Amino acid sequence: VVSHWIWHPDGWLFARGMQDFAGSTVVHYQGALAALAGALLLGPRIGKFGSDGKPHAIPGHNMAYTTLGVLILWFGWFGFNPGSTMAADWNAIARIATTTNTAAAAAAFSATLAAWWLLGKPDLSMTLNGCLAGLVAITAPCAFVSVPSSLIIGLIAGTLVVFAVLFFDKIKVDDPVGAVSVHLVCGVFGTLAVGLFAQDLIPNTTGNGLFFGGGAKLLFAQLIGVIGVGIFTFAISM
Repeated sequence: VVSHWIWHPDGWLFARGMQDFAGSTVVHYQGALAALAGALLLGPRIGKFGSDGKPHAIPGHNMAYTTLGVLILWFGWFGFNPGSTMAADWNAIARIATTTNTAAAAAAFSATLAAWWLLGKPDLSMTLNGCLAGLVAITAPCAFVSVPSSLIIGLIAGTLVVFAVLFFDKIKVDDPVGAVSVHLVCGVFGTLAVGLFAQDLIPNTTGNGLFFGGGAKLLFAQLIGVIGVGIFTFAISM
């Protein structure tokens, strides 16, 4: 349903001018809304929160496999984002691959620093979620932003995801792998980033975003999409 709203010419969000190139909203935000509904209905795992309400880490059994999984995902994203051109447009594919990679690397870096600052030491799981956060955030704007903009988007996403993981722990939502933090929080940010960082790189699509002199029209369309999809998908999932 949401794919139709955003990607089909008859969709109401398409008509409003919303842009989501490879699915920060259609894929990631929507999936995370369903995941959040599931986490709320299931409740926390036994032992996740102590009698004092403080969260207890329940670490994965093999961080080497976790790291390998994230690296495979990172590689897979080069099919996910550049593949969404749906055409052999080599210039577009090259730019999208570069913005995708830049955002992922920048987010892994900023997540490492943010976790180090907040937790007192580097945390591999936060670094890995930072990488995924950058990939999720760049999924919507990957075709519409410059490489320097993708660097900024990645740095912000990597920082956001660390704060989000700690926030969901604080409100006692048990999310074992930080999926809601990665896919919901950074999916929303990536969707809004189109309205902020877009440049008129592909004729008759986004035009320029707020930071490049295009005004708030595109950002407003993105915001309407985030709100509309959020209400619909979360309600249906619950």
